[in-house]
Amino acid sequence: MIDLRPHARLGGARHGWLDTRHHFSFAQYHDPTRMHWGRLRVWNDDIIAPQSGFPPHPHQDMEIITYVRSGAITHQDSLGNHGRTLAGDVQVMSAGTGILHSEYNLEDEPTRIFQIWIMPDQRGLPPSWGTRAFPREDRAGAFITLASGLENDPAEVLPIRADARLAAATLMQGQIADYHLAPGRKAYMVPATGAIEVNGVLAEAGDGLAIRDETLLQVRAHRDAEVILVDVA
Repeated sequence: MIDLRPHARLGGARHGWLDTRHHFSFAQYHDPTRMHWGRLRVWNDDIIAPQSGFPPHPHQDMEIITYVRSGAITHQDSLGNHGRTLAGDVQVMSAGTGILHSEYNLEDEPTRIFQIWIMPDQRGLPPSWGTRAFPREDRAGAFITLASGLENDPAEVLPIRADARLAAATLMQGQIADYHLAPGRKAYMVPATGAIEVNGVLAEAGDGLAIRDETLLQVRAHRDAEVILVDVA
């Protein structure tokens, strides 16, 4: 089963400095049929204006992944971490017992991000933060893992404290990449750019695909595409 969720029909808001679209219920947008997808709780598509951003605010007991689509995001938190994550790269914040952080676009151009929240397997663990570069050429033509809490995934990916995996692929027009989904698991997939077809379902940039009861996802690029996927229990 693949449920197409067109970008134009997503919830969202415009705040001047922030243009946001919500794939799941968030802030003032509430849809009782879209509260979560397995352990996936939030998938926001944010455009942050230059020299603006999210001032310091707290989180607790949530795995928060930021995938930078264009521009850069600068992070600072109450643990003393400070970092700048560039387009194509990823940062993970495990909020644990509590963390205060800010996320700013200090660039002279808009920054576009996916902000993804996954419910952790355990509550009350110490907070942490990390970032890593993932060159887009390393995922050309195939899915690679960027962040994971699954036992058999590579040790060098960003760790998350959840039964979940973040993967991505960049595909040229006509290319096909397969993703194998274990029985009983769900996936949520969004083409960040381009257009794709997944098991016969066409999705444009920004559309969401909620997937379950599928074991092989065959992703074909109708136009050059950057594809992000979360695999969850």
